[in-house]
Amino acid sequence: MFSDTLLTDVRARFAHVDACPFSGPRVFFENAGGALTLNTVVDTSAKFAATPDNQGRDNAAAHALMSIIKQAKADMATFFHTRDGQFFVGESGTELTFRLVRTAVMGAASGGSVIGSTVEHPASRSAAKHWAQAAGKPYISVPHDDATGLVTADAYRAHMTPEVRVATILHTSPVTGMAIDVGAIAATIREIAPECFIIVDGIQHASHGQIDIAAYGIDGYVVSPYKVFSRHGYGVAWASDRLSRLPLEALIDGPLENWEMGTRDTGAYATFSDVVSYFDWLGGEVSDATDQRTRIEAAGRAIKAHEKSLTDAMLFGTGNLKGLSELEGVVIVGGADNPAREGLVCFACETVAADKIVGHLNANGIRTHIRKADHYSGNILTPLGLSAAVRVSMCHYNSIEDVTAFLAAMNELISDA
Repeated sequence: MFSDTLLTDVRARFAHVDACPFSGPRVFFENAGGALTLNTVVDTSAKFAATPDNQGRDNAAAHALMSIIKQAKADMATFFHTRDGQFFVGESGTELTFRLVRTAVMGAASGGSVIGSTVEHPASRSAAKHWAQAAGKPYISVPHDDATGLVTADAYRAHMTPEVRVATILHTSPVTGMAIDVGAIAATIREIAPECFIIVDGIQHASHGQIDIAAYGIDGYVVSPYKVFSRHGYGVAWASDRLSRLPLEALIDGPLENWEMGTRDTGAYATFSDVVSYFDWLGGEVSDATDQRTRIEAAGRAIKAHEKSLTDAMLFGTGNLKGLSELEGVVIVGGADNPAREGLVCFACETVAADKIVGHLNANGIRTHIRKADHYSGNILTPLGLSAAVRVSMCHYNSIEDVTAFLAAMNELISDA
């Protein structure tokens, strides 16, 4: 867990860390719905919102904007650890997921099939199913394990054939908080269908660090920056060179292998550089690393350790307070002892409805979120017999005091039920 001094420094870098601008003081445990925003991102957004010039002109401002975008793409390559391919921004992570999947499915060789898993967010599942149908390719659904909330390489292997043209993989579930072994699944896919295009949804995983695209052997990776300390209004995607060589939607006689359509928001690129700089700073605080990538990796390890301390306390208790796993009637989605968990606990209670729990916590100044068995979360909750659950999503700027406040409110609620 972070020292008190480091945690204070971390929290000072984020806007509204301990109070909502509308409701006042609160604990923020809704990070999976959108993490807190770096103060530097707020400043950078304002700066570029006021800049009137466009890229591609022959003037000092345009040259500066192009340089900022170039630097941001270099920062992205370091953060995601890529050796080739290209980065670009779009409307949102979901929109970019659809674009990558559409390009892969419609540009892949005729025949064959598309594969994905039941654990995935509807962004990738919907895109894969839609474009598989449009291309006349069967969609193969790999079942996840309901007890652990995970899908494995062996599960993919059982459904893979050499004819699979496109595969989607979820990196971390926004419902269960469980991280998937992307590298192992991708290696299994490549072993059976070497030419398969592999697209990864990294939207939930990004805030927890530890992304290594070069090690995965994939063709596409997407994140939503508002879930990794930046702001709403854009998504970031990486596409491999082989994916970019497929037919892309583009202007007639425009540049080849170009994913960007229209004028880009320089502020979007610049604010992602702020995110990378933050990870770089944190890595320098927790290690003696001398290069940026190594510091980013150190930051990821420190984030993982800190968040595990928080989830362990939430599950198994702290001080005299019982943890969620010890409270009567509470069911932990994915199981209480699950090493794949990343900063998130999803639970239901047999005696208190999920909406009542969220309301009680909100009344006690603790922001959480209800997940219903709808088109977003039904794939996870329905097989467990749950109509709804409470999602408590933490990030590394949260503290053990935040967890204590949460457990105090939950212990009070359950004892009165």
